[in-house]
Amino acid sequence: MQNSKIDQSRLNDKTELLLKFNYISSALSLALGLLCVFVIDVQGIVAFIFFFYTALNLLNTFAFKVHGNLTTMAIYTSILSWVSTLVITLFSGGINSSFIFILAIIVLAGYISTQFFGKIYMYFILITIIAIFVIDQANLDFISNEIPEQSQDLFSLASILFAVYLLGWVFGKDLLKAHHNLYKSKAEIEHRIDEKETLLREVHHRVKNNLQTVSSLLNLQAKNSGNEQAKILLKGSQNRVLSMAMIHEMLYLRSNLSKIEFRPYVHDLTEYLVKSVEEKNKDIRINIDIPDIELGIDTAIPLGLLINETVTNSLKYGFKDSDTGEIGIFLKKEPNENTYNLRVTDNGIGFSRDLDFKNTKSLGLKLIHNLARQLKGSVKRLHTANGTTYSIKFKDISNNQRSTP
Repeated sequence: MQNSKIDQSRLNDKTELLLKFNYISSALSLALGLLCVFVIDVQGIVAFIFFFYTALNLLNTFAFKVHGNLTTMAIYTSILSWVSTLVITLFSGGINSSFIFILAIIVLAGYISTQFFGKIYMYFILITIIAIFVIDQANLDFISNEIPEQSQDLFSLASILFAVYLLGWVFGKDLLKAHHNLYKSKAEIEHRIDEKETLLREVHHRVKNNLQTVSSLLNLQAKNSGNEQAKILLKGSQNRVLSMAMIHEMLYLRSNLSKIEFRPYVHDLTEYLVKSVEEKNKDIRINIDIPDIELGIDTAIPLGLLINETVTNSLKYGFKDSDTGEIGIFLKKEPNENTYNLRVTDNGIGFSRDLDFKNTKSLGLKLIHNLARQLKGSVKRLHTANGTTYSIKFKDISNNQRSTP
């Protein structure tokens, strides 16, 4: 609906401009015709063409009121203007005629219909000017300068005034109006974008606050629960909620409201997870090797949850018999620009080789598989000498959704 309104407004502007051109050029042509007959004493082809152009151009304008086809009127006006200007130029001094500058003015009229026609019309005008020069050099007998020598300065003055008035009053004034409207529209659009960015930033801020409230409620519930298994489950849910809250907080604090810098996010997330483990005396180091990339929120949230699950599993089960350990998170871009490879590894005790990784009843491992599928990817557990290594291939689904019509 909005596009149709814009197209209709553009069509109305074109129509108004062409009608203004037709009326003013017809009036000026009539005035020059009368000047030629009664002042300059030219009653030949030049005067006739001025009256001829006035009559046919007004007829073309009135015909438009009936058929309503702007392109037809524009093409007819362009052809009529070209023929009239060519003949007047040839019989008023050829390449030396001051009226030849009108050819430069009517080029603009050609662009009113379509850009394609305007481009063709411009090249046609250039060819016409060259042709006038060639004809002038040929000294053809049937073409002569009808403007008396003593009146040539007056005719030149009238032609220049004709051109300047047509260019300034019609095209110049319209160009200034279009520029003003464009500047006004740009200012309005920028203002609306600023309003939407402010609103979106506030939305991210409120979502972050709501998620933190949910996290606090889960934490309070865990503290009030006497069931250790329930406490573990509630703590896991709390971490998942906070991993999402961190993303909305980063979007709120940064200028880019659609993407986050992924490496700082992973650093903050893993730092929180390490600090949240119950055994405070453990020394678990996090090794992060992630390039400077930005991911959309639709990719960052499931990927953040996936990293949350893998790191949490390592912290909970990988270092039970050790006070030190290392967790590595490595991300690299595949040759396919929209595909990534994530490896999360630890040097802990690892899983049993007999464990069916895909059919386990563990909620965390099920989430890892589901989140990988959500990212249009897959997850594998690599068999290593010690510890556990997850290999996850995924796509930036934010880019996929933007490219989908």
